[in-house]
Amino acid sequence: MDLAELSTCTRCALSQTRQRVVVGSGPATAHLMIVGEAPGQREDEGGEPFIGRSGRLLFSLVHEELGLEREECFVTNVVKCRPPANRTPRPIEIASCRPWLDEQITRCQPRVILALGNTAAKSVFDFDAGIGLTHGRIVDLGTCRGLATYHPAAALRGGPSVVDVMRDDLRVLKRLLSEK
Repeated sequence: MDLAELSTCTRCALSQTRQRVVVGSGPATAHLMIVGEAPGQREDEGGEPFIGRSGRLLFSLVHEELGLEREECFVTNVVKCRPPANRTPRPIEIASCRPWLDEQITRCQPRVILALGNTAAKSVFDFDAGIGLTHGRIVDLGTCRGLATYHPAAALRGGPSVVDVMRDDLRVLKRLLSEK
């Protein structure tokens, strides 16, 4: 699969409403891959994942708890195009984008994948339960390990208690990164 084709993808209806495909950013050999749900308005305009308020919170926590800068992580989303009105991506949209995400994981070969929120956790780790029951659970993916935590947008809405849970989950992730 040629990732260069991703920028012109028309596999689902989101291609008709997006401004651009938000492929992802970061080094191709990053030890940590961060996977969110889908681009928001700022990301659709700017062409990079997590560049709004959620991204600022996320990378502040990543820096404080993991000692990593954004530039050291590969950052992407389950769905590469913004759903209208920032709605949750539909199953057909997630399925249409899945080969792109699989290719990114294969090429990056991260040590650890961090899935943010329900959509990413269910897509990447095949969780049935919501993030409230699955956050912090270590998953063995064969070639790498992973865990899920709350999406930073949930922390912006939910306040300090959600941020505290994210910090705890990131401390588990830090241990996973140091094990390999």
